[in-house]
Parts: sequence; structure tokens; C-alpha cells
Amino acid sequence: MEGTKRTRATEPSLEDRMIAETVCSAVSAAGLGIAVVTVYRKRFLAAARITAYSLLPVGLVMTGVVGWLADTAFSPTAWAGFGVLGGAWLLFTTTRAVERRSGGSRKERKAAQTAQREAVAPAASAPSLGQGRGKVSRPAAQPAAKPRSGGAGDDFSDIEAILKKHGI
Repeated sequence: MEGTKRTRATEPSLEDRMIAETVCSAVSAAGLGIAVVTVYRKRFLAAARITAYSLLPVGLVMTGVVGWLADTAFSPTAWAGFGVLGGAWLLFTTTRAVERRSGGSRKERKAAQTAQREAVAPAASAPSLGQGRGKVSRPAAQPAAKPRSGGAGDDFSDIEAILKKHGI
């Protein structure tokens, strides 16, 4: 048996490739049949799209992509590679989710802080919570704030003041 060529168990046989090529040809033929029916219904644009999609499997067979896929589908090394790619994708998505939850990178936090500062109007009044560093000049149309009593009602009075300021 010196002259015979022995194939490995992981190598796809000619029959596997022939089955794949037959399936691709059948899918293409069915797609072309649907395209003919679509043309009969006078939907030419849709028929052109269906024809394009139905020619893809035959084109893949003719270029050898189907043979390559058949080789890949029965290769343990290829499946291990897909496993490694899946693990890398899982790590990437997990780290992105953690990054989003923690507030992002320093650059993103800085951009958000700048955007928040720019969102406040330049003529906005001073914050109602806490004492400022110095006297804040208020427009004459706004009455001076009431002195705080230190109770729980202060929180709601601040909210009321904000809502009144915006006309709500």
C-alpha cells in the first residue's frame, strides 16, 4: 500500500464538499425562482435584490470559499481558534461594561465634567446649598433667600426655589 494516499480523520472528504456545493446550488436556484415570481408581480427592484442574494452562494462555491469553509468546519484547530476569538470578545465586552459602570476613562470623565459646567448658564444664580466664599450679587428682581432654620423643610424649600426659578 505504498502508492495510496491516506487522509487524516480531521480532513473533510470530497463528499462533504460536494454536499455543500449542492446545497448552495439549490439555494441559488430557489432564490432565482422567487426572483422570477417577483418580476412577474412587477416588483423589479425587489427582484433585482433577490437575484443578487441568490447568486451569492454560487459565487462562493466558484471562488472556493465553500471548500475553505468545509476545511475549517471539520478542523479542531479552527474550532479552537473560534473559541479563542470568543474568549477575547467576552473579555472585551466585559471590560467595556465595567468601564461604563465605573464612569469611563479619565478623558471621558473630564469631558463629562466640562460638558456639565458648560450646561449651566453663565448668569445662573449661586447654588442654594451651603455658604459661598463671598457675597454673591443677586439681581434686584429676586428677593433675598430666607435664613435657614436647620430642619428637614430646608431640603424642600431649596427644591421649591429651583422650581419657582424655572417657572414650574
